[in-house]
Amino acid sequence: MAKKYKTLVMGASYGSLLGTKLAMAGHDTVLVCLPAEVEKINAEGALVKIPVRGREGLVQINSRKLPGKLSAAGPADVDPKEFDLIALAMQEPQYRTPGARELLQLVAKSGRPCMSIMNMPPLPYLARIPGLDVSKLRHCFTDATVWDAFDPKLMTLCSPDPQAFRPPEEPVNVLQVRLPTNFKSARFENPEHTAILQQMEKDIEAARFDLGGEKIEIPVKLKVHDSVFVPLAKWAMLLAGNYRCVQKDTVRPIKEAVHSDPAASKAVYEWVVDLCVSLGADKADLVPFEKYANAAQSLLTPSSAARALAAGAPNIERVDLLVQGIAASKGRSNPEVDQTVALVNGWLEKNRKKAS
Repeated sequence: MAKKYKTLVMGASYGSLLGTKLAMAGHDTVLVCLPAEVEKINAEGALVKIPVRGREGLVQINSRKLPGKLSAAGPADVDPKEFDLIALAMQEPQYRTPGARELLQLVAKSGRPCMSIMNMPPLPYLARIPGLDVSKLRHCFTDATVWDAFDPKLMTLCSPDPQAFRPPEEPVNVLQVRLPTNFKSARFENPEHTAILQQMEKDIEAARFDLGGEKIEIPVKLKVHDSVFVPLAKWAMLLAGNYRCVQKDTVRPIKEAVHSDPAASKAVYEWVVDLCVSLGADKADLVPFEKYANAAQSLLTPSSAARALAAGAPNIERVDLLVQGIAASKGRSNPEVDQTVALVNGWLEKNRKKAS
């Protein structure tokens, strides 16, 4: 391994998956998370349960048994300047909360390269897309001001394609992977920063996990791409599946959202793909609808956004609103997307009234 890197990750859900993969590759990671998670992870490690092709059941990986070190800390207990890379792996509304907001501002001032692992691209990343007026997209964010201090040159986006969740019956240090696809990151503007990601990509690819004396390959890799548009492939999936889980008075599984009317799902999907192409994306870099639809067959629960709305959340990530806003800036619209945005708006209005 050329060099051992140290990564700070804000968020312990997707964060623990990335951190575990980095630890398997020999790199060190500190997860910023809640007190109960800090205590459990530091005492017992992070435990990732993941399906591996050709094996029955799930392979369990304990971070304490890996070459690299994975630990956890509270937001007030870390200094971003001490890290080579900072990953932002929380839900967008969480960055304005006490503790997280202050740490995010220190991250912005640190001058360190940041890789966002969010469905909702931060405003500094959107500013890297040629011809996009981000000033007209601020309303899509819970609090756009938290991103104002960031330099777009230091921000990249990594698509959180792997489907993972915390089983409610398990301790807080357990993460279960449902769909073990890859993290897809765009390059940084600075080649030296991109080189960090490329070295991590290489080391993760080469790493093997010792399972009872057998060295096995574990899925979920990091793939680094030259195009800033590659991580936007997730937008079509979110608009055709995740956000269409939201109905007027209930929520439905992703599989049902996609496959109850495949023609309608494909129409939305292709419309979002065409929007990305109009921004400058190469269609070959995006995911065909058929591949996504096949993967959606295994997604038997509502999306995290739909579950959050059903649980009364007053704020969620609004990729639906973002895509609608970007489309409007290019003189485009889609009735199905407009309906989805209206449904989500309705749930949020109802939830906020209940919370007030």
